[in-house]
Amino acid sequence: MRRLITYVSRISDQGYMRGVLAAALGLSMASSLYAAEITVSENSFSCIRNWTKVRNTYITHSDPEKLKEAVRIFKSSVPDKEYPVGTFLQLLPDEAMVKHSRQTFPETHGWEFFHLELSAQGTKIRTRGANVENFEGEKCFTCHQPAVKYDFVCEKGHGCAPVPLDDQKIAELQAADPRCPKN
Repeated sequence: MRRLITYVSRISDQGYMRGVLAAALGLSMASSLYAAEITVSENSFSCIRNWTKVRNTYITHSDPEKLKEAVRIFKSSVPDKEYPVGTFLQLLPDEAMVKHSRQTFPETHGWEFFHLELSAQGTKIRTRGANVENFEGEKCFTCHQPAVKYDFVCEKGHGCAPVPLDDQKIAELQAADPRCPKN
């Protein structure tokens, strides 16, 4: 009988330990999910030219390894691959998109759009969210929806309507960012 009690006790202890391990694993996964959340404020934006430029777009991320991954995805137009949470993308200095977790903005796969007001003193956020309007008065996400295969990031060949500015005009607007030091 004593052996049976010892055996049952061991099984119970193992079951208890499995439960503890399962709970710890669940908490670990949940905390990593929430750790991936980012906070975006006006201080998150600075001179566009301080970021990494790929073709016409500027990219940044606070984590150098995740920045490398974001640049690789963008540079190679990798389909069916999501950008790392915390990725910032800007074509025009007064418009931006920032990657959050999918849960934060489910309809845009985590992308939050920004319309910014710029001055030599810094950046003010005019509007932000999933329904922000671009410089043409269109909802940003409406234009980005055709690029679903590219995590809603527009570039030539991603299915988005072209921006009605040529490369020279885009470069002029980027060079005129008032947050950047004058050369």
